[in-house]
Formats: sequence, structure tokens, C-alpha cells
Amino acid sequence: ANDGKMYIVGGRHPVVEQVVGRNKFVPNDLDLDDKEVLIITGPNMGGKSTYMRQVALTVLMAQMGSFVPAESARISLVDRIFTRVGAADDLFSGQSTFMVEMLESKVALTEATQNSLILFDELGRGTSTFDGMALAWAIIEYAHHQLGVKTLFSTHYHELTGLAERLPRVRNVCCQVVEERGELVFLRRVIPGRADRSYGLNVAKMAGLPQTVVQRARQILQRIEQRSPAEVGALQLTFGDFMLDETATQAAATTEQVPASHQQIIEQLAELDPNQLTPLAALNLIAEWHRLYKEEGE
Repeated sequence: ANDGKMYIVGGRHPVVEQVVGRNKFVPNDLDLDDKEVLIITGPNMGGKSTYMRQVALTVLMAQMGSFVPAESARISLVDRIFTRVGAADDLFSGQSTFMVEMLESKVALTEATQNSLILFDELGRGTSTFDGMALAWAIIEYAHHQLGVKTLFSTHYHELTGLAERLPRVRNVCCQVVEERGELVFLRRVIPGRADRSYGLNVAKMAGLPQTVVQRARQILQRIEQRSPAEVGALQLTFGDFMLDETATQAAATTEQVPASHQQIIEQLAELDPNQLTPLAALNLIAEWHRLYKEEGE
């Protein structure tokens, strides 16, 4: 097709699928019109980077005349595929992560045409939050206004999703997740809309960071969120605002050392359905919990 549009149904990443297995990989669709910018949000490990890479690989394989990893695909020709993915310092030339980001972005923005495809993955994370977000915002506008180029742009700057309401050829999609009993479940499905938050603390907990660290981070995050955007933007947050609350920290440290029997009780409570419990079963359960508690005390 030469109308600039790209449609992929049930697309897959050919390499990742081989590693995790065909039955475990979650396929996703792509509906990208000519000159359109797709902003992709979602948590870390949600599948944003895999989705972007599989789109690029599918386009490349189709253009070389190969079969593609999808149920069906209708893909317009592209003259070049530009990618700004991954992040690493260039130690040999003394270039920082952010400089490498900017140099790669410059190539895409100065050499892309209306027939190109650009992938920006987490652009701007190598510098301060506000600098990075401002640059990401400006680059999306440039791709939309000046270049008119098909662009996939993944980001943790949720403020950027508001551009879809201002610019006619910008759309939001997100990687779907659900929370079940306080645990994060990655569905890895790309759906229309935007992510409501990044779930960074949930991912940190899953990674096994000390609970004291996660609890403290949650405490600091709550205080930041209570501030107005103007206060945060003007850097009016002082060290005193986040002085260590010894009581809260000690409490978090205590919860990290929950006895095994108590943890067992907590897990049973989490799995319990009161509506399915008979009075006799409830009494037996309470008696068992009391026994475990007494044994731990001895």
C-alpha cells in the first residue's frame, strides 16, 4: 500500500516470541494513519518497548518481501526507519546518556521524510524531569507540525497524553495492567487510552527492594503529590519537607520483619472469602490463628 497507513492485526515480536513461547506471547494490533503520532504510556515491564520494536521489525520484514509475524498486515512502504531506543553512555567519546539521546534524535528529526517511520522510546529520561518533558513535548509537536511523519513515542511523562486533545493527528494508547489484591498484573495488551500512573513503586516492590525503601518512597511521593504543580515547578520543595520520619521508618522496618506464622495468617486472610465461610469453619480458623500466634510468642 502507498497511502501511508499501517494496519497490523495480531502482531508479534519474532525474537521474544521464540524465547517465551508462542502460547505465552501476547499479540497486539496497530492502527496507524499517515502522518500520525502514537503516544504510548504504561508501567515499566508493561510491554511498551517490545510493542514498538515488533512494529519496526514487521515493517522491515514486509518491505523485504518476507512473511510477517502477524495474523494480517497492510503496510505502506517507508524510506527509512529511525529509532531512538535504549540508553547508554558512550564512554569512549565521553558522551553521556542524554547526549547520545539528543544526537540520535537529531538524526531522526533532520533526516526523516513524510515516508519515514520514527520510534522514540522514553525520550528525555537522561536529564531532569522538567527538561526531559519539555524536550519530549517539543519533539512531538515538531514531528506532527513540521515533519508529518508516522511516529511511535513511548513515555512516562503522562502530561504528554494531553497533546491528543490539542493536535489532530496525535492518539494515545497504553499497555494494560490491573491490580489484584495489591499485586500488579501485566496484561501486556495495547489498548486505546492513556495510563493513569507509572506503578514505579509496585515494580520496585516486585524487584525485591527492601520494604523500608519502598515505604519511604511512597511517603515522599505522597508529599510531592500534595504540592501544587507551581510549587514543584519552582523547586520550592526543601530538604525539611522530606526529613526522615523516624516513627514511620521504624514502622516500615518492623513490617519487613514479620514472623513467618504472622505472614501465614496474613496470606490466609488475603485469600479468604467471608461469604463462603460457615460459622464453624470461621471458629476453627480463628482457633488455628490463635495457636500460631501463641507458638510464635513462646
